[in-house]
Amino acid sequence: MELPLVVGVDGSDGSLLAVDWAVDEAARLGLPLRLVYASLWERYESAVSSGGRERPSRQVMADNTVGSAAERARRRRPEVKVSTEVVPDEAASILVREGHNASALVTGVRGRGEVAGLLLGSVSLAVAARAHCPVIVVRGDRAGLESTHERILLGAGEPATGGEAVRFAFREAEARKCTLDVVRAWRCPAHETADDPRLAEDPAHHHEEWAAALLDALLHDPAADHPGVRVRRSTVEGPARRVLLNRTAAADLVIVGAKRRTGHFGLQLGRVAHTLLHHADCPVAVVPQPV
Repeated sequence: MELPLVVGVDGSDGSLLAVDWAVDEAARLGLPLRLVYASLWERYESAVSSGGRERPSRQVMADNTVGSAAERARRRRPEVKVSTEVVPDEAASILVREGHNASALVTGVRGRGEVAGLLLGSVSLAVAARAHCPVIVVRGDRAGLESTHERILLGAGEPATGGEAVRFAFREAEARKCTLDVVRAWRCPAHETADDPRLAEDPAHHHEEWAAALLDALLHDPAADHPGVRVRRSTVEGPARRVLLNRTAAADLVIVGAKRRTGHFGLQLGRVAHTLLHHADCPVAVVPQPV
């Protein structure tokens, strides 16, 4: 049985955009959709008289919120199977746990309780940094949210740590029948000397060749497995986070990998993923790679 796409909902505008994006994604991939509302209402149940017939207001709000989100998803994509659950727990924790039985987790850029000026909500950041399945944070401009560019952007990492992100990107591009734009950023350190004979004449050319060889190694097997995907590969000089961020304005989804070290409980996000989650002009997928 295919694992569902799991969406965290709380009634905020951000979570409703996430529901819209996720139900379209579920329809593309032929997956069920699961909507989860993380509620702490049961912790306050003791404050309600045991003889009262009225349900706690927090539970009523949670049921109404997740029910409205489910109806919104069904109206948008009637063919997608939608299920819901209200879970009495803190949002980031329950979504990370849900990720063990999900094809991916989807969140909005900010939740109902977040400070309006924040670029990225704390729940979305924590889930993207801790989950052991792909996490998509739905953000960006209208063109990116509506997938009008017909282009997926992949930030190419190292072959040993970026394999899952590459496979995820090829599956997405195949399902969308769109171009996969694979970018490897490279830099020529200013302190390099001519001690290495390969760098004596043109150090920048050496680094660019190395980046191209890395792309060849990273893409060889996935490209063979998905021969119908149109791949545009490029090597670009500059900081990876700036190079990718500049290209998100012309993408429907940007994908980056993230290391997940077993037994490490802190936030596990690199600079590139952190920058994209806060500033990208399209939805951002963070795909974990076990280390």
